Amino acid sequence: MAASFHCPYRQASLLQQALAPDKMRVAFFLGAGCPTAIRVPDGTGTKPLIPDIDGLTKQILSSLNANAELKASFAVILQRLSTSGKGNPNIEEILSHIRALQEVVGSGNIDGLSQKNLLDLDKEICRITTNVVSVPLPSDDTPFHHLAAWIGGVTRAHPVEVFTPNYDLLAEQALEKQRVPYFDGFIGSDRTFFDLASMEQDALPSRWARLWKVHGSVNWWRSETGNIERHTNLNDGAQQMIHPSHLKYDESRRMPYLAMLDRLRSFLLRGQAVLVTCGYSFSDRHLNDVILQGLTGNSTAICFGLLFGDRKHYDVAVKSARSRANLSLLAVDGAVLNTVEQDWHSEDKADHPLCGLAAQTGEMNQRTDAPAERSKFLLGDFKALGQFLTHQLSNREDDKGKNDAK
Repeated sequence: MAASFHCPYRQASLLQQALAPDKMRVAFFLGAGCPTAIRVPDGTGTKPLIPDIDGLTKQILSSLNANAELKASFAVILQRLSTSGKGNPNIEEILSHIRALQEVVGSGNIDGLSQKNLLDLDKEICRITTNVVSVPLPSDDTPFHHLAAWIGGVTRAHPVEVFTPNYDLLAEQALEKQRVPYFDGFIGSDRTFFDLASMEQDALPSRWARLWKVHGSVNWWRSETGNIERHTNLNDGAQQMIHPSHLKYDESRRMPYLAMLDRLRSFLLRGQAVLVTCGYSFSDRHLNDVILQGLTGNSTAICFGLLFGDRKHYDVAVKSARSRANLSLLAVDGAVLNTVEQDWHSEDKADHPLCGLAAQTGEMNQRTDAPAERSKFLLGDFKALGQFLTHQLSNREDDKGKNDAK
């Protein structure tokens, strides 16, 4: 094998080794690509359980353009964004713009948009988003369940932390189904409330996972009195807390998001730490700032960035990994390791225990342009990562059984 190639099997083994120690601090960052790994029936074919941000944007655009009361107001928003250079904005950019205007419009109007027009758009976008992402996991055998089982399967010195910008409740469903206790920053049982002190003190047992939703959740609400609560009952007087508008939130509204981001920042800056990202394209500048600054400030932290597609689709991620030796970027067609970008090798390793689980050769035309003889790295697919974690947990149990039998 030429030295100009990386080995996907070696990287998968290194990931196994990084996740294995009971005393290692471990976190997962689950991006919007994770729910799309779960396919559900759709006529004669299948579709993602929850669409990615582009798919969600298309559904919301279609719904608002068909809404007689909101269509005109929405057209003004799109025109304003187009004029500012964003001709094809996603729904998070649209929502951020609407909320920024709400902060400054006062009792007047901007381009004919009143405070009420903007609030109605905000609420309708949140309502549609909630309808799209409020779905149950289709079975007990999804990647979310595999991750939850892995978290609950090993007694650790430090809690496993799960960060996600997704608004859905899939992680919660899986953790609860696998009976893994977790803390998400809220306290109570009926109308739970956000409690920053509990997050900062963090005195819960390490067997409790930590779930940090850095862009909010469909079950977060800001009451008329300004309190941040978690509940599932729609209240017309409350505002749904999905997607932070980074520029124009007052402190009370920003607090949950900032506190969640602080947890990510703190995780990366404290000693040895392993962060595994999956389904995340490194396209969010605010999240990138936290991750990349943390890696820059702590050389003993490492991030395994697992990418679904080819490197050419992730310019920001590749550029970042080329300047940070502790960001290992693992795409289906190659990797950036220790700042060096190379393709995967073309060796056939059919006898390797991770062949077919973490890497393989062969055609994958719908996912990569890499030739058939080239090795492909599979773990950027959340489904494959879930199977990988199940395999690791099973091997651990087998080893434990052998040791107990001695």
